[in-house]
Amino acid sequence: MKVILLQDVKKIGKKGEVINVSDGYARNFLFPKKLAKEATDANLHILNNQKENERKQKLAEIEAAQKLASELKGKEVKIEAKSGENGKLFGAITSKDVAQEINKVYKMNIDKKKIVMDTIKVAGGYEIEVKLYPEVSTKMKVIIVPKA
Repeated sequence: MKVILLQDVKKIGKKGEVINVSDGYARNFLFPKKLAKEATDANLHILNNQKENERKQKLAEIEAAQKLASELKGKEVKIEAKSGENGKLFGAITSKDVAQEINKVYKMNIDKKKIVMDTIKVAGGYEIEVKLYPEVSTKMKVIIVPKA
């Protein structure tokens, strides 16, 4: 019997897949636990529409991320931080600080988790990477200016 999985089922398949299972397994296990539904023409049509909508939404998100990446590419952010001798900072600059500065200066909403960088402890210029989507990222420059 062909069924459409409504949830991930261990060793059987992932949500949205159309698979062949025995009639007894489908009627006695999958259907009562609402893990699957029968793969009728109507249900397959609904599944195809859902997959198409998900694909369109993903394309729109990728497009928005690419637009944001092109706006941020090559830009730089200046952060003033208290420092001691030799430009060594009191405290450290983290991705949270950089994200706040980007949001303030460029009026964008970038999450700190999307910024890939090491913790900065010395004044100077640094390259950071902003990952906006799994396949979309851009490079930016962070300049740490010492403040006495």
